[in-house]
Amino acid sequence: MKGRLTMRILDLTLKDLAQILRDKRSLLFLAAMPIVFTLFMGFAYKGNGEETPEDIRIRLGWVNNEPGGLLSSQLQKMLNNSGEIQMVVLSIDEANEAVRAGEVTGALIVPEGFSDALKGTPVQLRLVADTATPQGQSIYQLIRKTVTRLMSSAEIAQLAAEMTGNDAAVELEAGFSSATQAWSETETASLIQVEMAVAEPEAAWYGDNPYNQASPGILVQFAIFGLVSSGQILVQERKTRTLQRMMSTSMRAWEIVAGHLLAMFTIVFLQEALLVVFGQLVLGVDYGREPLGTLLISAGLGLWIAAMGLLIGVFAKDDSQVVLYSLMAMFVFSALGGTWFPLEASSGAFAVIGKLMPSAWAMKGYQDILVRGLGGSSTYLPALVLLAYALGFFLLAVWRFRRMPV
Repeated sequence: MKGRLTMRILDLTLKDLAQILRDKRSLLFLAAMPIVFTLFMGFAYKGNGEETPEDIRIRLGWVNNEPGGLLSSQLQKMLNNSGEIQMVVLSIDEANEAVRAGEVTGALIVPEGFSDALKGTPVQLRLVADTATPQGQSIYQLIRKTVTRLMSSAEIAQLAAEMTGNDAAVELEAGFSSATQAWSETETASLIQVEMAVAEPEAAWYGDNPYNQASPGILVQFAIFGLVSSGQILVQERKTRTLQRMMSTSMRAWEIVAGHLLAMFTIVFLQEALLVVFGQLVLGVDYGREPLGTLLISAGLGLWIAAMGLLIGVFAKDDSQVVLYSLMAMFVFSALGGTWFPLEASSGAFAVIGKLMPSAWAMKGYQDILVRGLGGSSTYLPALVLLAYALGFFLLAVWRFRRMPV
């Protein structure tokens, strides 16, 4: 008796599977479309989370009328190494225009013979900038600090040459090089210990891989939309009176519903398995870190969606209603369940309602593994919640099925 009952349910299941798999469009929506959308959403999340940081250095025009000079070369090197100034090499005409156009904050003009300052000849630099603005004041102070160190090195070199009484040019250059090197070592030395300078940058909400959100999110979303084909089978059976003939046989209502449920679950679970394998092997989404947890969530998700598909099939009167109800379910459960973005980013009533959705529990189970790095035991509660939803939808489908006219 039990064997005959099982065979009747399996026969109905195999009939539904053969009918679904004969439709090439079903395969497109079950396999190809989810993969394409997963890739697209992953690129979108990655582009949003890995923006190129903006260069916040102050742009300074550099006009050098003494190319190759010892002091001018050293000054350019010191400004470049400051980490606060972005040097832009310009001609004198370009410099004035760039400052007026706001392309650079200021322009530093190095006169010809600037390196003669090493021999004690006073030579003045010229800065073209609006020092009445905060940016102008900043660039002036940065240059002033650097030039002060440069000229201090020149004075030290002069004193050293006077004390030795040797060849002035050689001693000046050697003393200048030693002094600038000392300044450089002092500048890079850690003289102050900083306990906390800035807050630690927040980690991306999808972890180290944007597909940690895109892969399970699209998996849940398209599993719901895959109900269209399954729901249409029940509608077609009613139109052709196949369902009415089955209901007039010895098959009980729950057996008919169970046969359809098993077919829907098989389709959904195979789709989930395909997307999990694709995510693991191609996208680097580590479902395999907790295989049992992934299996529990996928099975619970498949049962809930299959039961919801049954409910849609018994309520819908024609194919257009199956599509409509499936689309409504997909958008409502996807949007509220955190498949497009994490519910942690929302607040208020949206967040409260969203966390009650079965899709949110499915996402929680997957992301406890993928993003939060939790163990397989973290998936037990989400899996149980999904099973509870599946049972509720199944009982509603059986209740509605028994009241359908024979």
